[in-house]
Amino acid sequence: MSFSDLFDSEFKQRNKGHFASIARVALTDGTFSPEEKEFLNKLAVRLEISATEYEEILENPMNYPINPPYLHEHRLERLYDLARIVHVDHHLGDQQELMLRKIGVGLGFNIDNVNYIVHKALVLVDKEVDFDTFFEEMQNMNK
Repeated sequence: MSFSDLFDSEFKQRNKGHFASIARVALTDGTFSPEEKEFLNKLAVRLEISATEYEEILENPMNYPINPPYLHEHRLERLYDLARIVHVDHHLGDQQELMLRKIGVGLGFNIDNVNYIVHKALVLVDKEVDFDTFFEEMQNMNK
């Protein structure tokens, strides 16, 4: 196995883990709402999850380990990507903020601050800021 194959495999496993974690969050009430299912469909495409992997993960997302990003910067990258997916396409309608709060906790953000973090993220995404601006604003939102 070449180094690039190893990197691709690790990247793919991480994406599968993130997708499974988000599927777990969406499944907390026992079923996927149509909006959540549509969101998961879109997310699977973005994370390069194959149709077979998609079905396996949705069948039992508990089979995949939760691996929240260790570094704060990586958490913000994931939040930025997910907020853009949810907000731009309005997959979850009125539930977008609720879903993002659940995902935010799953990403490792503090439950006491997640409402503020998600609200700020959605405001920035609504302004169509790039990631560098998003990162800077999120890092300095309490200053």
